[in-house]
Formats: sequence, structure tokens, C-alpha cells
Amino acid sequence: MILVGNSRGGARDLARHLTKEENDHVTVHELRGFVSNDLDGAFQEAYAVSRGTKCKQFLFSLSLNPPADANVSTEDFERAIGQCEKDLGLTGQPRAIVFHEKEGRRHAHAVWSRIDAQTMTARQMSFHKMKLQDVSRELYREHGWRMPEGLADRSKSDPRNYSLAEWQQAKRIDKDAREIKEAFQDAWAISDNRASFEHALKERGYWLARGDRRGFVAIDHHGEVYSVPGQAAIKTKAVRERLGEEDTLPSLPQAHQTMAREMSAMLARLRPERMQRKTRSGFSLPNKRSAVSQDCVLQHAHLA
Repeated sequence: MILVGNSRGGARDLARHLTKEENDHVTVHELRGFVSNDLDGAFQEAYAVSRGTKCKQFLFSLSLNPPADANVSTEDFERAIGQCEKDLGLTGQPRAIVFHEKEGRRHAHAVWSRIDAQTMTARQMSFHKMKLQDVSRELYREHGWRMPEGLADRSKSDPRNYSLAEWQQAKRIDKDAREIKEAFQDAWAISDNRASFEHALKERGYWLARGDRRGFVAIDHHGEVYSVPGQAAIKTKAVRERLGEEDTLPSLPQAHQTMAREMSAMLARLRPERMQRKTRSGFSLPNKRSAVSQDCVLQHAHLA
């Protein structure tokens, strides 16, 4: 479910937009915390309260758009809105929910007053896009919908695309278990066959393989082995239906060789930059082994 939200003013324009007749059906599903029983009156109440503050964008408007072929119940919409409300810090604020239906497809809008009537301050909406994206990704996973590629956060996750600074940082920090599971679950959510899943995994720093005991596995550039069904929270039967039989996958040694070859190419690309930095720093290169070279040695030592 794609979630798009923004702070805004223009109470009357928003009420008019949400009730316009270009949709086949418009339903004001909920008015909570308002005295008025119509949308325009409710938003005018929010505007009146905001006059006691300096806040100009006193409303937060959210649209909820499920996949075109999804049949989303009212209860599912309400749960999604409730989660957004909690994560955005709008719990208890006056709220309106409106459903639109056009050509048999339904989507929803939720609007909150940002003004806390007790403190006469506006609720802060910092990082609201990031928070909504997190909720959206969870909704795609929960309902088993195929996630749009742009929704999954793939930035800087492929170690083959690291800059030198990013590579050094990746060596200094450890990923936690949640990040690993999210990487596998996102890759599964945006793929529909073996090729797309394998590509999505590799973009996140994992190489698909056939395990000795665990069937479908993947390795990272440290040589760690992960169970695909376990990390993606998918039954092995479903994995087999999408990826085919395990026998068609490369063995662990073959996957290690592929990974080492691709990583060595990346490390070789970084070596000139590393050496230039050492030269500028006054290091004596003949007496210092390149850290990049050490990485290559470790990779091949692991394979051996």
C-alpha cells in the first residue's frame, strides 16, 4: 500500500477535494474529535484552533493506495491508518477518514489536526516520509503483495558498488539481524522469479546458492551462510515454486568463487585510490601492505 502524506493548510480546499464527485462513491467514514458532523465543518474547527498558534500547515493529510488488484477491507484500512497515526505521533488527535471508490477500486484518505488543544502547539512531523515508507513496506509484507522496486531501500546495499569510504565503513560496523531479514524480505517482495530474486539479493550483498543441508541459501561477502526461507520468512515450498529445484542453483563453493571474483574486481578498482591516500598521508608504501590487498588475500584464503 503506497502511503503519501504531507502537512498543509487550506481546510476548505481540502474538504472540497475529498468530497468531489469525480469518484463513483465518496464516503466520510469517520469524524473523530470534532463537534461538526461534516468534513468542511470539521476542518474549519481545526483551522479555528490553529489560529491560537503560529502554525500555518495545521493539518496532516494522508492518502492510502493499495495495489490495483488488491481487495482491502475497511478493517485493514483502519489498522493501517492506526499504525501511521502511532508512528507519526498523532495519537489522539482529531481525525477524519474518507473512502473513495472509482471503477470498483477503493482507496482511502485520512486527515488529522496537528494542533494539540491542551498545549496549543503543533505536533512535529519530522521524518514523516521515512516513517510512512516503513509502514508501507510492512503492509506489503503482511499482505503478501508484490512490493514496487522503488519502495525497497536498496541504496548503498550492494558492496560491489561501495566507494572506498563506504567499504571502510562497512568493515567497521556490523549489520544487525533485523537488517539482514529486511534485505531478504524486500528482495522476495519485489521479485516474481529466480532471476529477479537473484538480482535483488545481489543488490543487497548476497549470492544465491544451494546449501549442503538447508537447501536454498545465500552467502554474503564475509562468507556467512543464510537460509533463504528462514530469513525471508517464507515456506520452503513457496521458495521452490518461485525459484525451481535446489539442484539448479550453484553449490556453495561455486557461489563463493563467483562472490570472490566479483568482490576482487571491486577491490582492485579501489586500490589506486587507497594508495593515493596513503601517499598523501606520508605512509611508506613499500613497508605497508595495502589493506585492499589484505582483503583479497583473506577472500582467497577463505575459499581455500
